[in-house]
Amino acid sequence: MFQQIIALIIILYFLIKLFWQRKNKQVGGAEFVFWLMFWLLSGLIVILIKELDILVAVLGFSASGIDVLLYLSVAVLFYLIFRLRLKLEKSEREITKIVREIALREKR
Repeated sequence: MFQQIIALIIILYFLIKLFWQRKNKQVGGAEFVFWLMFWLLSGLIVILIKELDILVAVLGFSASGIDVLLYLSVAVLFYLIFRLRLKLEKSEREITKIVREIALREKR
């Protein structure tokens, strides 16, 4: 129970920070909604951790609910890193193309 309270306090801190960033226009609308849903879902999972353990057991996993969430979050992080790497490569190609065009114009 103590760990749940600590986790909820941390989530509340991030929610307050998110709303502050939205107020100061540091976060866009879609990003705000994504992180709001993320933190609200995280809070709900912390509150319903016992029920999550039961659900995981019913689905046939041998680990506890928190372990399954950890595995799932690592997989999602790897996917997000992969997407970020693709966007970075695309940006690098676009920058190279722009620099090449500028260099050709200056050469003339």
